Amino acid sequence: MNGAESLVRTLVAGGVDICFTNPGTSEMHFVAALDRVEGMRCVLGLFEGVVTGAADGYFRMKGRPASTLLHLGPGLANGLANLHNAKKARSGIVNIVGQHATYHIGFNAPLTSDIEGLARPMSEWVRTSPNAKSVAADGAAAIAAARSSPPQIATLILPADTAWNEADGIAEVQAAGQASGFSAEAVEKAAKVLHAGGDTNLLLVTGAALTEKGLALAQQIAGKTGCKVMGQTYHPRMARGRGRFSIDRIPYVIESALPILKNFENIVLVEANDPVAFFAYPNKPSILKPEGCEVHRMTAWGENSVAALEALADALGARPSDVTPQQLVELNKPTGALNHASIAQAIACAIPENAIIVDESITTGRGFFPPTAAAAPHDWLQNMGGSIGFSTPVATGAAVACPDRKVICMVGDGSAMYTIQSLWTQAREGLNVVTIVFANRIYQILRGEFDGVGAGEPGKRAQDMLKLDRPTIDFVALARGMGVEGRAVTTADEFNQALAEAIAAQGPRLIEVQM
Repeated sequence: MNGAESLVRTLVAGGVDICFTNPGTSEMHFVAALDRVEGMRCVLGLFEGVVTGAADGYFRMKGRPASTLLHLGPGLANGLANLHNAKKARSGIVNIVGQHATYHIGFNAPLTSDIEGLARPMSEWVRTSPNAKSVAADGAAAIAAARSSPPQIATLILPADTAWNEADGIAEVQAAGQASGFSAEAVEKAAKVLHAGGDTNLLLVTGAALTEKGLALAQQIAGKTGCKVMGQTYHPRMARGRGRFSIDRIPYVIESALPILKNFENIVLVEANDPVAFFAYPNKPSILKPEGCEVHRMTAWGENSVAALEALADALGARPSDVTPQQLVELNKPTGALNHASIAQAIACAIPENAIIVDESITTGRGFFPPTAAAAPHDWLQNMGGSIGFSTPVATGAAVACPDRKVICMVGDGSAMYTIQSLWTQAREGLNVVTIVFANRIYQILRGEFDGVGAGEPGKRAQDMLKLDRPTIDFVALARGMGVEGRAVTTADEFNQALAEAIAAQGPRLIEVQM
C-alpha cells in the first residue's frame, strides 16, 4: 500500500472514521485511498471553514475526533477561523493538509507556503511527514494528540510523494488519554471558601461541569452554601431545559456584567477562566471581577470536573435535599409582532426533546436563556472563539454525529454569509438541521460596538460598512439554490407554524426571520 492508504487505514483503526473534506491536486492519492478503504465516511464541504467547523461540531457531540482534508497552505488558511473556535472549545481534530511533493517545494510554485507556520497558532500538534514509511506512525501520533486530555487540534502535513510512495502498513494508536483526576487540595480549599462566604461567593463553571450531572452537583452545592453558580459568557456545550439546573451567564456587555459581579469576594473556577471583557474599551475595565475579589482554581481543562464537584459536595455535606426548586418562565406560543421576546418564546415552545441548539444569534439571542430553560431537555452549543461563521458548520458536524437528534441552528444574517455553503452539505447528506436566520439587515453587534468604544456618531460611510442592504440578501433563495427548502416569516404566528413544519420534516430546512 502507499502512504495515503496506510494513513487512511491507521485513521480508521484509530477510531477516526469520518473525514470532512475539501481536497485539491496534492491530495488526490489520499482521495483515492478514501475511496478504497472501507469504514471511512467522507463529507464534502464547499469551503474549508465549513470543513473545520463541522469537525468541531462533530467532536462536541460525539466526544471523539473527526479528520479533515485540506488543500495546501491556502486551504488550511481558509479553515483557520473555525479552527480557532474549535481550539477555544477544546475540540479534538485531526487535520490532514496536503503539501507539494518534497522535491517540488524548493521550486516555489504558486501554491507553495509555510504550512507549518500557518498551522501552529491553531494547532497544539504539528508535523510534516518526511517520507511514505513515516506516514502511518505520524497519523497515529496525530490521533493520540487529538484524543488526549485535554483534547488537541493536530495537523499532519502530507507531501504528495509521501502519499503516493510505498509504505510499510498501518500503525497502532496509543490508548486515549483520560481526564486526569483533580487536586484534592484544590477541592479542600474550595470547600473552605464556599462554606464561609454564602452569597458573596461565585462558583464559575464551564466544560464538563455543564453536563446534566455536573449541573446537578453544582445546584446541590449552591443550595447548601448559598453561593451563586454562573457560567462564562459562552460554552462548548451545556445541558439545558426542564429538569436541568439553569444558570445565568456573565453578560457580554461590560455595563451589564459589572453590577452582577460587584459583590463577590471569592470566585471558584471549575474549568472556567477569570471573567474578562471580550474587548478593550476606552475608560472601561478589562477585568470584570471587583477589586479585592480572590480567585481560586478548583479544576482546569483536562481534569475530571464532575468527580471534583462530587468531592466538593461531599466535603460540604451537600445533598439533593438541599436543592431549591427553580421558578421557570411560563411558555406560551406568541402571537402578533416579531421582537426579541416573541422570537425567544416561539423557539422555547418549539424545541423538541433531545434537540441540539447551535447558537450564533449574537444580538437577537441575548434574551434566549430564560425562556429556553423551560423548554424540553436539550444541549446548547456556543461560539467559544468569537470568530463568526461558526454556527452553520458546527450544526452540520453535530447533525452528522447525532443523526437521530434534531439540530436547530440560530444565526444572524451577517454571520450566516460567512459559511452559507454549509446548507449545500446539509442537503447532500440529508441532515436534520433547521437553520433560523435572523435578518435585521445590519451587523447589529458592530453597531453597538461602535457606540461602546466611543467612536462617535457614525456617518454615511461608517453606516454603510455596518448595514446589509443595497441589495438585501434573500436567504430563502440562497437556501433553495443549495437544495434546502426555506420560507420567510414576518409575524410570530408565521414563525410558530414554520418552526413546527421544519422540525417535523426530515432533512434540512431554513427559516428567514425578517425583523
